[in-house]
Amino acid sequence: MAKRVLVVDDDLDFRQATRMVLSSAGYDVLEAASRREAEQQLASQQVDLILLDVMMETDTEGFHLAYKMRQDEKLKHIPIIILTCIEEKTGQTLQPEESGDFLPVDAFLRKPLDPNELKAQVAKLLK
Repeated sequence: MAKRVLVVDDDLDFRQATRMVLSSAGYDVLEAASRREAEQQLASQQVDLILLDVMMETDTEGFHLAYKMRQDEKLKHIPIIILTCIEEKTGQTLQPEESGDFLPVDAFLRKPLDPNELKAQVAKLLK
């Protein structure tokens, strides 16, 4: 059975492009356009990994979902890859290597994504 990846991003074009990349690599891809949609998907679907945008309804919406997932016994084991261009839009610098538990995610990828880097990171976390 194919591993299932949930792509959470408010940009339809980004979700569709990401779906194409991951589907071509053999993954089953679900989509959510908001935190609320993602929570609904997580409540009703088995998900193996989440690609999570930071800036959606608010500038930190993705972080809020990640924190909530890490507090939930049913969801805290799911790997999370944060997708972001927050540095370009806000000037804030994310340094995941130095953040420790402050950012409860497994990896960061900066937008625009490199398709090969995306597939490699997903494969690594789904081993």
